[in-house]
Amino acid sequence: MQLAHTMIRVHDLDESLAFYTGFLGLEEVRRGTIGDEATLVFLADEARSYHIELTYNHDGRKYDVGTAFGHLAFTVPDLAAVIADVEQRGWWYRENPGRYIFVKDPNGYDIEILQAA
Repeated sequence: MQLAHTMIRVHDLDESLAFYTGFLGLEEVRRGTIGDEATLVFLADEARSYHIELTYNHDGRKYDVGTAFGHLAFTVPDLAAVIADVEQRGWWYRENPGRYIFVKDPNGYDIEILQAA
């Protein structure tokens, strides 16, 4: 068995895409719809072995992140450069110096960014 993707619901598809593609550097690899109900956008990193599915429901419903979900984690070759980018954007972050930071995506999901080994 191989893990395929993780789906998260988003409030604003354009804002979420800007975060996941513009900031995190993921690439949109597929887009589809479920009738008039929802738009699904699949994102992947360079390896393309795993995907994140952003689901935007067209009816405008709101979601709470909830207490069961933890976070999505990404590795980067230069954590200091990411921290500088986050600070330039004026975003809040929590840091374990030299190891990782946590930021929040536009929907309130925790995103962990780890220094690659």
